[in-house]
Amino acid sequence: MSLQKPTPVAVAVALLLSATALQAQQAQAPEKTLSTVIVNSSADASAQGLSQPYAGGQVARGGRAGILGTRDNMETPFSITSYTNEFIQDRQARSVGEVLLNDPSVRVARGFGNFQESYFIRGFILNSDDVAYNGLYSLLPRQYIATELFERVEVLRGASAFLTGANPGGGGVGGAINLLPKRAPNEPLNRVTVGTGSGGYGQVAADIARRFGPDGATGIRVNAAYRDGGTSVDDEKGTLGLASVGLDWRSRDVRLSGDVGYQENRLKRTRPNVTLAGADVTSVPAPPEGSTNFAQPWTFSNERDLFGTFRGEWDLSPALTAWAAYGHRSSEEANSLANLTVTNSSTGAGNQFRFDNLREDQVNTGEAGLRWKGRTGSVGHEVVAAAGRFSGKIDTSFNFNFANLLFTNLSNPSFFAAPPLAPLPPLANTGTTRLTSYALGDTLALFEDRLLLTLGARHQQVDLTSFGTRTDESRTSPAVGAVWRASRQLSLYANYMEGLTHGETVPFTFIDSTGTARSTANGGAALPPGTAKQGEIGLKYDGGDFGAGVAAFSITKPRFTIDTVSGVGAAGGKDRHQGLEATVFGAPARGVRLLGGATWLDTEQLETGLGSTQGKRVIGVPEFQASLDAEWDVPAARGLTFDARVTYTGSRFADAENTLKVPGWTRLDLGARYLMDVSGRIVTLRGRVDNVTDRNYWSSVGGFPGAGYLVVGAPRTFTLSASVDF
Repeated sequence: MSLQKPTPVAVAVALLLSATALQAQQAQAPEKTLSTVIVNSSADASAQGLSQPYAGGQVARGGRAGILGTRDNMETPFSITSYTNEFIQDRQARSVGEVLLNDPSVRVARGFGNFQESYFIRGFILNSDDVAYNGLYSLLPRQYIATELFERVEVLRGASAFLTGANPGGGGVGGAINLLPKRAPNEPLNRVTVGTGSGGYGQVAADIARRFGPDGATGIRVNAAYRDGGTSVDDEKGTLGLASVGLDWRSRDVRLSGDVGYQENRLKRTRPNVTLAGADVTSVPAPPEGSTNFAQPWTFSNERDLFGTFRGEWDLSPALTAWAAYGHRSSEEANSLANLTVTNSSTGAGNQFRFDNLREDQVNTGEAGLRWKGRTGSVGHEVVAAAGRFSGKIDTSFNFNFANLLFTNLSNPSFFAAPPLAPLPPLANTGTTRLTSYALGDTLALFEDRLLLTLGARHQQVDLTSFGTRTDESRTSPAVGAVWRASRQLSLYANYMEGLTHGETVPFTFIDSTGTARSTANGGAALPPGTAKQGEIGLKYDGGDFGAGVAAFSITKPRFTIDTVSGVGAAGGKDRHQGLEATVFGAPARGVRLLGGATWLDTEQLETGLGSTQGKRVIGVPEFQASLDAEWDVPAARGLTFDARVTYTGSRFADAENTLKVPGWTRLDLGARYLMDVSGRIVTLRGRVDNVTDRNYWSSVGGFPGAGYLVVGAPRTFTLSASVDF
């Protein structure tokens, strides 16, 4: 498989042509001042449009609650945070994971064996495969999603099966992530951003938008970006190119929107994961220097994705609205990998072996529904009926070289020529996923609309095939949610939800009882689906300029085990996560903005059948984690803002028996931006330093069920950028 590298010239030409064509539609640039620019996004294919920003502009007042549509946070029996594009730009976030560094209920990890982003939400793993785009799953690039492709990041905490249906990758038990596409604002937009950072990294991006026709009924927004260069880790390099076009059209009764996007991400010598195994591993080794790279020089990971989506909404009457959506993604991957297994925790000695693979994905997904609003006497109703369908096909080709181990060291690595490997076999189908679901719900407004009671159910069918094994299960799952508006400032809520979640996929390798890496007897097999259950109660406060929330929850999810003698993976036991979350957001004082909170988690492995794991904590999940981000507008220097973020993650375990304890860590990040007027054009300069104290730490543990691999945190990292609106 050949993945062609996009050239800077091609991207630059595309940017120039787009800018020229759109600039011709505008006779002159609008007047710009140093005051904060507030852009009201046009309606997408939804009468509700985007939820309005909250005070401070970092998060929105609400977000999309699945089939219930966009809801105000105070009227939703769920916990939702929607991070705005303004906040994403100001933190110079380059991926979904970098945005979610600010979320106290989320911790970013890595997928198994590669460099895919994964997210622990309430301690449960959600892979980037399971991220939704405008309400539809698995449409965006599978391993890494650049921020230029979306407007907002919405985090819906807790089980979401009734609201969004089953996730194709089996995640979504602890929460869901939905990315909203960019739409043309009501005012013309011309923005070019250039940036650089540690390791000689450089980037250029353009964001151009216009509205046309009577009342600006038609909108187009074009985004393109190119990144190239090194990182703060020695010898790591990456190249990313992307382009996307978002279109929307609206009339009195009909709203349409569509998106087409392309992203190619090429990684070279990216530092891999670290697995601990062997009789000489009695503790977790100290992390190496943050800049140390133990990746072999021949390793790489390339991914190319093409995706598109269409959504329409039609008001059949003032009370009845119909909607439908469809999306498709085609992707290709090629990798040569060599993860590190440390076999001696005192010396850091270990080994690597070569693993090559190819992969192609084809995804088709869609949904349709009806929403009716009305009253029966004093009771208000918002009834929704929806149907969804997901179809995914995976073709792979891979080969391991266990026999040719490369002996190296965590802190003082050795490097080798690429070991010989037999030619990869032709691509063959190794997995299909077919999900079908039907949902019906009603939100009742009682007692002069102070009590909002949501009752619903979703019937789900999960049909999976993986490496010759097939599972086919169906179930109807209930959902109940209630919100009591005690006052304009205070809401109390509760919910109970169940959902059919498809079984885990057995990994291809595992570490046996002697500490040796072995192939799993039924690697790749899809285990039977199970039912996840959640109960939650919470309190929300909205003081106008400052908001807060607290939630207590209990979630259970089926799990799997691997017999370390036979090497067979099977369904068995469950994980229970109980916890308490606290969040804060908004502008508590003039020129000051706060965002963050804390999460306490009590996790247990239950019904495992093994005394060594029964009742023990779940791999990779801390008992306590917290994030707090603060901004301050300097009164004496108009346009100058400083920000600081403190992130804390408690200790975690790297094994199911809880014998390998990974220390917790605290990280300090600092940033500044300056907004100024240069010849009538708004220029924003941004700079930040992440990991200011240059701390060495294990940033994450695990990211795949049952696996406790480690990821080394990045060292002190500098980024600088300049954006010009013209």
